[in-house]
Amino acid sequence: MAGAIASRMSFSSLKRKQPKTFTVRIATMDAEMEFSCEVKWKGKDLFDLVCRTLGLRETWFFGLQYTIKDTVAWLKMDKKVLDHDVPTEEPVTFHFLAKFYPENAEEELVQEITQHLFFLQVKKQILDEKIYCPPEASVLLASYAVQAKYGDYDPNVHKRGFLAQEELLPKRVINLYQMTPEMWEERITAWYAEHRGRARDEAEMEYLKIAQDLEMYGVNYFAIRNKKGTELLLGVDALGLHIYDPDNRLTPKISFPWNEIRNISYSDKEFTIKPLDKKIDVFKFNSSKLRVNKLILQLCIGNHDLFMRRRKADSLEVQQMKAQAREEKARKQMERQRLAREKKMREEAERTRDELERRLMQLKEEATMANEALMRSEETADLLAEKAQITEEEAKLLAQKAAEAEQEMQRIKATAIRTEEEKRLMEQKVLEAEMLALKMAEESERRAKEADQLKQDLQEARESERRAKQKLLEITSKSSYTQSMNSSTTTLPTDLPSFNLINESLSFDFKDTDMKRLSMEIEKEKVEYMEKSKHLQEQLNELKTEIEALKLKERETALDILHNENASRGNSKHNTIKKVS
Repeated sequence: MAGAIASRMSFSSLKRKQPKTFTVRIATMDAEMEFSCEVKWKGKDLFDLVCRTLGLRETWFFGLQYTIKDTVAWLKMDKKVLDHDVPTEEPVTFHFLAKFYPENAEEELVQEITQHLFFLQVKKQILDEKIYCPPEASVLLASYAVQAKYGDYDPNVHKRGFLAQEELLPKRVINLYQMTPEMWEERITAWYAEHRGRARDEAEMEYLKIAQDLEMYGVNYFAIRNKKGTELLLGVDALGLHIYDPDNRLTPKISFPWNEIRNISYSDKEFTIKPLDKKIDVFKFNSSKLRVNKLILQLCIGNHDLFMRRRKADSLEVQQMKAQAREEKARKQMERQRLAREKKMREEAERTRDELERRLMQLKEEATMANEALMRSEETADLLAEKAQITEEEAKLLAQKAAEAEQEMQRIKATAIRTEEEKRLMEQKVLEAEMLALKMAEESERRAKEADQLKQDLQEARESERRAKQKLLEITSKSSYTQSMNSSTTTLPTDLPSFNLINESLSFDFKDTDMKRLSMEIEKEKVEYMEKSKHLQEQLNELKTEIEALKLKERETALDILHNENASRGNSKHNTIKKVS
């Protein structure tokens, strides 16, 4: 008896020692979080905690995914977390991912966080080749991914090679062409430069709008067999159920849109699809794994519910979220416009400052050149004055020598020898003396003229010196004026009084008229988007033609060949589904 009591006490103490919490790790597309969960928590408790932490309100698109025996499974909201077939070791890991996809991302995804999570997930699926994307569309999507990450293109910042470490294109696309990484970067950057002015959320939305038209976007594929035992693929997505050949995941053989399905039943591993039109045969298929069957049923129910929900009036919560999103979008638009104005004014101020600095440098150079010219003029004047003095002295010396020659001639005449021989010799000497005196007189006259010319040059040099000093004085006065203008202008970007006035007059109290105006702008954007889509298709075709010559045909995959065949027939995702429905 005592032993039984001791045994019960020991069991009770063990129960009390059992931990009441366990650790869960949640991996989103760009972060990891850990939570301490209570043992009694259901899937909804954990899911709601994750959504609150992320600030996510559009919860109906997402779920917590885990893997069990190589099969993907999703946490059930009404079942305890630890009652699922999850690993026993802590922390228990779940992946927070989009479980259901929108038909139209732009209309359905309201919150920026929702758009961002979808963008990251779809981008990863394209890079991992879980979604087939043609080469030319891959380049365009890469350019929007770069815009979302780096902002507006700036050639001074985003220099050659800045994308060298980025994973932007599927390896299949890179291997398909004889193109270097630099060539791919050049083509991505050319489109990236055209996205100037788009904010991160706008670039991510453009990415999703292009990606949602890809054939494999949002489709969950499952291996199935029909009644005859033929192996097929079942595709479940936002539009309906699609049946594919195992070798062709792009083009369905048969499609059942949700609005044309009357009932989907599941019994004893067999699914039955009953169309609304009773003339159409019932389609039956089965899958070998029980977990896969449960997952198919979950996705069918969830996608069908969302399909019907889209075609009803928005709930009060969704209306509130959309109104808040419109207000937030308008506020951000006004903020971007204000920042753009500030940036423009700052750039203009910087350009004015640079122009004034350039003008100041030019004036400084002119002043330096004028100073040098003045110094040269002064040196020239000094040299000319010195030369004139030397010439004047030489003229005086020559005049003195001429006078001495004249005196010598008179003396010779007075003391002439009477004899004829002496007389002849004397005449000859007199003649020579006269010629010498004449030469001396001519030289003296020439030197005098040269002295006069030098004096005139000296006078002109002094006049030039006077003008140079006057010009230097003018330049100096201009430089001081320019510096004062420069100092007053360069303070513009920091003060910007007009911006403060703009800030004071801003109002975010959005009225009905603002909402109507915003609605009109959205409608206008839709029309512009249709026109832009045509331009976009032309750009894609142009790029495809440009790189076609570099394609290695032998490296084309089966999906490449199927896509090219569909493109040549003019088939797209939506018209193909209409044809086979």
